[in-house]
Amino acid sequence: MAIPEPKDQWYVLHVLSGQENNVKARIERKVREEELSELVYRVEVPTELISEVRAGKKTERRVKLFPGYVYTNMYLREADGELNNDLWYFIQMIDGVISIAGVSKGTKGPKPQPMRPREVADLLNLLDSQNVTSRPKVEFAVGDAVRVSEGPFESQEGIIEEIDPEKGKLRVSVTIFGRSTPVDLEYWQVEKA
Repeated sequence: MAIPEPKDQWYVLHVLSGQENNVKARIERKVREEELSELVYRVEVPTELISEVRAGKKTERRVKLFPGYVYTNMYLREADGELNNDLWYFIQMIDGVISIAGVSKGTKGPKPQPMRPREVADLLNLLDSQNVTSRPKVEFAVGDAVRVSEGPFESQEGIIEEIDPEKGKLRVSVTIFGRSTPVDLEYWQVEKA
């Protein structure tokens, strides 16, 4: 595999689970302190926005997409494949870093492999879209029994007939005056029965 240009090299760091943001902050602080910004360009912890209902109120929070991993854009390998040993040891010494994923043992020492261009493109698309929309925490399926928790049909029970994940809406069949009636509701207006 050809080594990408310096600014196109992305690596996956395996870190202690729950320490992803701390590791990111440590790397960024050490890069500033040791003036390594010409070698370490970006450090990312991909997240997504999850919406849920707590105590009757709709809330949103960030959840890590890949617990235990931090993505780093850094100049770790030369075009000829040689390893930048100073940067290699710098990353290995950050508290919370377990290893760099994709390291093969070569005859001349470790050879960390950068992410493939397609993987990098997918990662960058994910990072660009992580602030766009929120995803509901609860997953529903057609045929699930639910109870309406908010709105004019509050406390009614029904069965999910259709799901529109793009809009975050459900079509629920509830019984009104002895007849089954389809009602369009938001994800956060129902809970599993």
